[in-house]
Amino acid sequence: MSHGWFRRLKSGGVGLAFAVGLLSASLLHLPYQSAAQQAQQQPPYGPGVQPTSRTMPPAAASLQNLSEAFASVAEHVKPSVVYIKSGRKPEAMAQRGPRGQRNAPRMQVPPGFEPFFRGLPPMQLPQEPRFQEGSGSGFIVSKDGYILTNNHVVDGSDQVTVRLLDRREFKARIVGTDPNTDLAVLKIDAKNLIPAPLGSSSAARVGEWVLAVGNPLGDNLTFTVTSGIISAKGRTLALPGQSDRTIQDFIQTDAAINPGNSGGPLVSVQGEVIGVNSAIASETGYYSGYGFAIPIDLARRVMDQIISEGRVHRVALGITVQDATPNDAEYVGLPDVRGVLVQDFTEKSPAQKAGMESGDIIVAVDGKPVEYVGQLQQQIAFRKAGESVKVEVARKGGVRKTLEVRLQEVAAPKDVASGDADRTNDSANSSEETAASIDLLGLTVQPVDQDAVQQLDLAPDQRGLLVTGVTPGGPSYGEVVDPDTGGPDILLSVEGKPVKTVSDLKQVLKGFKKDDIVSLRIYNAQAKSRRIERIRLGE
Repeated sequence: MSHGWFRRLKSGGVGLAFAVGLLSASLLHLPYQSAAQQAQQQPPYGPGVQPTSRTMPPAAASLQNLSEAFASVAEHVKPSVVYIKSGRKPEAMAQRGPRGQRNAPRMQVPPGFEPFFRGLPPMQLPQEPRFQEGSGSGFIVSKDGYILTNNHVVDGSDQVTVRLLDRREFKARIVGTDPNTDLAVLKIDAKNLIPAPLGSSSAARVGEWVLAVGNPLGDNLTFTVTSGIISAKGRTLALPGQSDRTIQDFIQTDAAINPGNSGGPLVSVQGEVIGVNSAIASETGYYSGYGFAIPIDLARRVMDQIISEGRVHRVALGITVQDATPNDAEYVGLPDVRGVLVQDFTEKSPAQKAGMESGDIIVAVDGKPVEYVGQLQQQIAFRKAGESVKVEVARKGGVRKTLEVRLQEVAAPKDVASGDADRTNDSANSSEETAASIDLLGLTVQPVDQDAVQQLDLAPDQRGLLVTGVTPGGPSYGEVVDPDTGGPDILLSVEGKPVKTVSDLKQVLKGFKKDDIVSLRIYNAQAKSRRIERIRLGE
């Protein structure tokens, strides 16, 4: 249907229609006010009916107070939030012609097809984008222009631009980054900046209301505010690029967080930043109810080091760890499941030198309880090299020990050359022994033979009983790796006693029965790492 007549009426006949309308209204004595306007001037009740005052229900008053709090916090925090645009040139930009022009990549002709393409001009592939752009969020932390954001927002960027709520834009300098916590600090030269107040993430409780402020999905939805609660604390995620030095202790929230929110603040109802929005758990890549923020207590430590020194220094105990399991807690006599299990030691480990043992459960550092790995990392990582800490550990049978460990600085990872000088030919003491099924453990094992030593490149202290099968649903199922799903695992010792042969293993297990918990020391040949597993014995 054409709407040309409507456009013509609007452009040429509006004055005539208006005049005719006024004339008709005056001749017919039509009201010159609308019904809504007349109703506003007359009471909505009939003659003799008196208005009554209505008191707001208590629940409604609480909601109104909460709404006012949200609005006040949003108004208070938004001027501190920034929109970050980052860009970098693709690597192909380095490919230039004799006069500096970029050489477009040419399509390669498959071998044998050259005759079919003779005489034709060379085919060129579409050129890559000349500039790759991304965007994210951040927030001002000082009046002199320091800004906190995520490392992944600016990682590898050649150019970073920051836009404020008042639409001013500034070129930003990357002061420093820390991939292990996914944090970065930027600096802009600007006046009249409003820093965000920083709160305490350790004081924040699950169930408290929070606001997430940021720039989801790019330029069109900048400075968006969403609300939710703290759903959980102490979360860890399987994120790309993480390593054994990655520190994770996420605050989980159901406040809507989407791509572009990264680096923005998670704010309490007191108007204080308690987290740096960083990640989402979603199958689609967009919000599905699970957002995660780096706790501000951790972020502040990283930020302070970057601002003062340009980089982050870390110290360590020299151990590899994982969260304690129910079997671990029962094994060492803990009343509840908490603490961190010591799996193995690094070279020249200060913790091992102080007397710590594999299988110990760390339950406190300097008198402060340790519940999980992320908590331990934060209590240790940002101290000074050479500083001593008192580490309380729990051992089998309820034994408690307090060890004084002198912390060492974490050096950059180095490639360690592996020689054959320490390789001996002691492969298996009884290589003729066949595989055996150990029902108490639900495992099938056999001694490591010379072929396995060579194929897996096993040092003498990495040789024991090769796990060739794990009984589905058995005592070790889910704890010991099946050779078909990421192994092989090699059983090194049981209850601290080395097991090189099946006879060794059977002898160690003689003193145990069903439902006893035993400690296994295992080497995984694929991951090249040692660990401790606590197994409740079966039939």
